[in-house]
Amino acid sequence: MLNNDKGAPIKLRRAGRGAELLLTVVVCTTIQVLVFLGFGISQLFILAPGVWIGSFILCVVVLGIVYLNGIIRVCAFSGQVSLLLKVLLLILWWVPVANLVIFLLVYAPLRNEYRFGLLRHERNLARQDAKVCATRYPLLLVHGIFFRDWKLLNYWGRIPDELIANGATIYYGHQQSSSSVENSARELVAQIMQIIETTPHEKVNIIAHSKGGLDGRYAISCLGMDKYVASLTAVSTPHHGCRFARKALENVPDAIVAQVSKQYMKVFTRLGDKKPDFFGGVSELTDEACVELNERMPDKSGVLYQSVGSRMLNARSAGVPLNLAFDVVKAIDGDNDGLVAVPSMPWGETFLFVEPGGRRGVSHSDMIDQTRKDIKGFDVCELYVGIVQRLKERGL
Repeated sequence: MLNNDKGAPIKLRRAGRGAELLLTVVVCTTIQVLVFLGFGISQLFILAPGVWIGSFILCVVVLGIVYLNGIIRVCAFSGQVSLLLKVLLLILWWVPVANLVIFLLVYAPLRNEYRFGLLRHERNLARQDAKVCATRYPLLLVHGIFFRDWKLLNYWGRIPDELIANGATIYYGHQQSSSSVENSARELVAQIMQIIETTPHEKVNIIAHSKGGLDGRYAISCLGMDKYVASLTAVSTPHHGCRFARKALENVPDAIVAQVSKQYMKVFTRLGDKKPDFFGGVSELTDEACVELNERMPDKSGVLYQSVGSRMLNARSAGVPLNLAFDVVKAIDGDNDGLVAVPSMPWGETFLFVEPGGRRGVSHSDMIDQTRKDIKGFDVCELYVGIVQRLKERGL
């Protein structure tokens, strides 16, 4: 499996070595068992018992140490092997048959992770001098609802590192997790003005996910940021709202909404929000609210507007809560990414629709690499490199 990976990220190399150690032990153990069976159990007793028993123990100890070494590497450095499989590896590595089954389940994603990571590394090396993401204006990444910009847990997964590796300069929106579109937009204004006033940059390119796209549009159209924003790329944004959200708010008792809002405010205040507003954020994602918003925030000339979206193909395309919402949203709004209907996503000059082959599809969270999982036929980091490269080509 291992190729010439000199210079590749150390985590990738260590995960790859771990996979090779596991494979080596499995192959050696299989050969030993076949030799044992071919030699004949009865023939072993011709040898002194101490010899073959000692040899057997030595073999088990050596292979066990190598296998455990591989397990530690995989558990520590693999990002694609699930937590459940890592736990099973640690617990059952010494149990015959069970460890073989777990190995077979683990090796495929490990192999794909290594090959995919090495391909990405080699691709970045080949275009290193070109700095394809070195845009004229820096990028401002704007998160969606119910999340914040944390240093230790990046909302955008592996995407920022990939963009920076290709020459991009990145800032973050740092708006609260949930608030009205207007309030969130005002927080974006403060961040944009800080960039303009404290750096040499004259404008920014906004890349916004989910509700962040509405926040960005409001800041541009209603708060004078068209002078300081060169482009807005909205990813999985409900520009035309969600009937699903309206029906949910209409049918859930006010007492429950109030209680959820209260608990939400407690949690996110502790996490750094100054005044989180659960209902204020959710209520403006309905189809009716977005009709009004769209009337209030028309596109401004001189700003490039574009959008990107995707869809899930079935409920198994994502984990909780998107898998639970998918069928409900589909019954009300049609094809969707687990939260936002496809017809609600297009806005601006172009709409890039992402749909890899296969049966999985791409979810709302996949579009920001939230799970850090590689999806067959969909390279999320390369998607953003392409978006930013096109901005650079347009002189933005």
